[in-house]
Amino acid sequence: MAAPAAPAPHRIALVAFPGVRAFDVSVITEVWGTDRTDRGAPAFELRRVAADPGTPVPMRGGLDLRPDRALGWLDRADLVVVPGLDDHLTPAPEPVLAALRRAHARGTTVAALCAGAFTLAQAGLLDGRRAITHWRLTDLLRRRHPGVTVVPDALFIEDGTLWTSAGTAAGIDLCLHLVRLSHGAEAAAVIARSMVTAPFRTGTQAQFIEHPTPRADRDADALAAVREHALRHLGEPFTVADLAARAGMSPRGFARHFAAATGTTPLRWLLDQRVAAAQKLLERTDLPMPEVARRAGFGSEVTMRQHFAARLATSPRAYRAAFTTGSATGSSSPSAR
Repeated sequence: MAAPAAPAPHRIALVAFPGVRAFDVSVITEVWGTDRTDRGAPAFELRRVAADPGTPVPMRGGLDLRPDRALGWLDRADLVVVPGLDDHLTPAPEPVLAALRRAHARGTTVAALCAGAFTLAQAGLLDGRRAITHWRLTDLLRRRHPGVTVVPDALFIEDGTLWTSAGTAAGIDLCLHLVRLSHGAEAAAVIARSMVTAPFRTGTQAQFIEHPTPRADRDADALAAVREHALRHLGEPFTVADLAARAGMSPRGFARHFAAATGTTPLRWLLDQRVAAAQKLLERTDLPMPEVARRAGFGSEVTMRQHFAARLATSPRAYRAAFTTGSATGSSSPSAR
């Protein structure tokens, strides 16, 4: 019997025009343009799409991007990604805006990194929608495009099939999250490990606005040690009060410093880590649900199911069915993360 055909690569269109940021182009290329199938990552087909594919697109620093497809290729794309802009007010060519409108109308997922939100707003795609951009630009986006509901403190945000991200590194967060949605947590983790970055970060960009003080640095070191301890012992039934005691703080002070450092509450962070651990166990192993719940620190399958529903809008069983790799064994443990 012939072996089953390999699935078609996920098709990603990088939309290029003069003024796009070289950093964002590099992020998109690193996430989707590097072959990591030998490490278990899915296959991707990344194309650089422009109005004139025969003309290099100039970028800051003397760099050129050489497109390899015309805008019509967006009709075939599973995902369209718009890089940020060196000058956030750079107008996109009308053919690019029209192509983005057509892609959105077909139901294709369209994502913009950082100031790429201005490009989606120029196309009219964000009218009546929630969006985010770099924290320095949120007021400007609100003024120039009053029809957009600007969310001031997210790392990235979804509204229907439209995604936007905050500045610079948050673009990496969004790209990895889009991989996670389509291919599962393990695929995103493979790519993140290759990039030497976290598979996901919790919190908001509010944590980056204020400059830290020496005392804040000391607190951050203590909190980092506590988070590392928690990640190594997720299966243990510790509480936020236990984490505060390990940091040598009162629960109230711990919560305040934790939110300042991460942009989220200790409880939400802890639950996010436990959901992520359960995702990996569901993808990598065939452990029964009660054991997955225990190893991830939920205590019971019912509790795990509730948190999956709240955070992922699915159940653990449905998640396993969607993202199982077919090579699961019962020998994996959380230490394999």
